[in-house]
Amino acid sequence: VVCRDGCIKAVGQADVIRNQFSGATFERIIDCSGKCVLPGLVDAHTHPVWAGDRVHEFAMKLAGASYMEIHQAGGGIHFTVEHTRKATEEELFNTFKHRLERMRRAGSTLVECKSGYGLNLETELKMLRVIERAKQSMDIGISSTYCGAHSVPKGKTATEATDDIINNHLPKLKELKLSGEIHVNNIDVFCEKGVFDLDSTRRILQAGKEIGLQINFHGDELHPMKSAELGAELGAQAISHLEEVSDEGIMAMARAKCAAVLLPTTAYMLRLKQPQARKMLEEGVIVALGSDFNPNAYCFSMPMVMHLACVNMKMSMNEALAAATINAAYALGKSDTHGSIETGKQGDLLIINSSRWEHLIYQFGGHEALIDYVIVKGKVIYQNERCGTMSSY
Repeated sequence: VVCRDGCIKAVGQADVIRNQFSGATFERIIDCSGKCVLPGLVDAHTHPVWAGDRVHEFAMKLAGASYMEIHQAGGGIHFTVEHTRKATEEELFNTFKHRLERMRRAGSTLVECKSGYGLNLETELKMLRVIERAKQSMDIGISSTYCGAHSVPKGKTATEATDDIINNHLPKLKELKLSGEIHVNNIDVFCEKGVFDLDSTRRILQAGKEIGLQINFHGDELHPMKSAELGAELGAQAISHLEEVSDEGIMAMARAKCAAVLLPTTAYMLRLKQPQARKMLEEGVIVALGSDFNPNAYCFSMPMVMHLACVNMKMSMNEALAAATINAAYALGKSDTHGSIETGKQGDLLIINSSRWEHLIYQFGGHEALIDYVIVKGKVIYQNERCGTMSSY
């Protein structure tokens, strides 16, 4: 039972609920006989605001080019930056809105959304305004992330870029937050060899933390950088990627209750070694999942991410579901309100056309027939037009 305020009022057996609310009137009752009700999925890592796709680079990757080789040849992030800088705010908003709608249809009800394809103050703010606009106008939860340190801009050194972010970008974000124009939740840095080293990363993250942003950054993806150790030391809420994390880093994250946001799509598409999900789980790390939706990893579907996590990272289906709901909400600092079906939490739900919830993971790419309803704050935001008329098997 979800109240008008969008929060869950009661959870329990049907007959108990019927007795408890026998005198109540409801705007809508959905018959879920033979179906499963799950928490709305949480996508803990996406880059959804950009212009200019990179479909041509997929062919290069298939031919054997590495991520950094494409990056150094002027492709990768720099290609997207060039197109994003040229795009108008309206163009960016329209494509972003379309992408969020596709994420919702695949069951995501809370999504982390990063800037990071501007690399100058003007374009980063343009991206953050687009994210803010979607927060205000769309029925989907958004956790926004400033990721101005996604790459070193052409013509600058990493030190110069770091100084620019600390002296210009972050003070402007603080000003816009105080005026109520833009509310950013997290700060992100791509801590990587040839991008931002450990010292630059520390400086930027610390400065972001000082203006009230949660630390939630890219670390230990392509090279071991001791990012996990740094994140644990700084009190990071989450660190993403971690394909090259050290054993010491894993233990430090477990002690610090710093979430690991694992991205099986990225390791799959770039043919990297998979993150050590099993070792992290055994050491007590809070493991979350994200789609890493971006021009390099074009995936909207958290059910497909869960499937890849189970097959390629050896997670159980229960672990993958927790990682895409309550643990992903924790990675965004929102596990007190999102990520599980509990009284008092926000009424974000999925209803799937199956008597067993495991079908959502088992059926690779099958979510379009499986998901009957997506509900945010008790409001049906997506209803499958074939709902009730077709089998999902």
